[in-house]
Amino acid sequence: MAWQNNPQPPPPPVPPQQPAAAPSRAKGCLSSLVSLGVVIALGFGASQLFKDDDTGTSSSSTGATDSAGDQKSRSWEKGDCGGPDPEKGSDSYTMFDCDESGATFKALEIMDGSIMPESIQCPAGTDLIIEVSISYGGSDAAGGIPTETVCGRNLSDDHPGDAGAGGGQLVEGDCVDNQAQEIACSGAGGTDYKVLGLVKKKGECPAGTIEPMELMFAIGRPYDVICGGKA
Repeated sequence: MAWQNNPQPPPPPVPPQQPAAAPSRAKGCLSSLVSLGVVIALGFGASQLFKDDDTGTSSSSTGATDSAGDQKSRSWEKGDCGGPDPEKGSDSYTMFDCDESGATFKALEIMDGSIMPESIQCPAGTDLIIEVSISYGGSDAAGGIPTETVCGRNLSDDHPGDAGAGGGQLVEGDCVDNQAQEIACSGAGGTDYKVLGLVKKKGECPAGTIEPMELMFAIGRPYDVICGGKA
């Protein structure tokens, strides 16, 4: 039995930039669309995939990537708040002042954008990851060039990214089932495991590990083995 990360869809082709449309501070020189993409339940690191070596069949996790809407003119900064864009729906996000009624999360950290989602590791307590990308041409087409990543924590008391809560990126203290998919520790049973470590090699797992789950290679992911202990 082997485990592997949920395969990510191939990145969209990057449209060629025309020399005449090079970025400029002057108005009218660049027509661009800045868009946000949120990964529901933070499928980047938390979602795993089990594959049967004999049949080649697989069952994927619940992680999904949704398109999103326009960002306000400036870049995101740590401490900024945001929420669903009222003009574009719940899958689109925009900035709000933290005391505005539309604000639902605060940025714990702002990280570089990446075409390799597995390489993005947000801080502990991150409930959602929002990818900011820019598409040249001013169209509403999905995709674009990743520019930055917003690691957000809910302003409400609902924090699926906390260790053991069943969501967020996989961290020590979370629980997984026997297919290496994250579950809430409160619902763990006899065939489930608690994450004691996330390491590169099985030999690096800490004492108490009863099931070192070797994952298939994923570019940028900082670990290849989930050290499973008694849940």
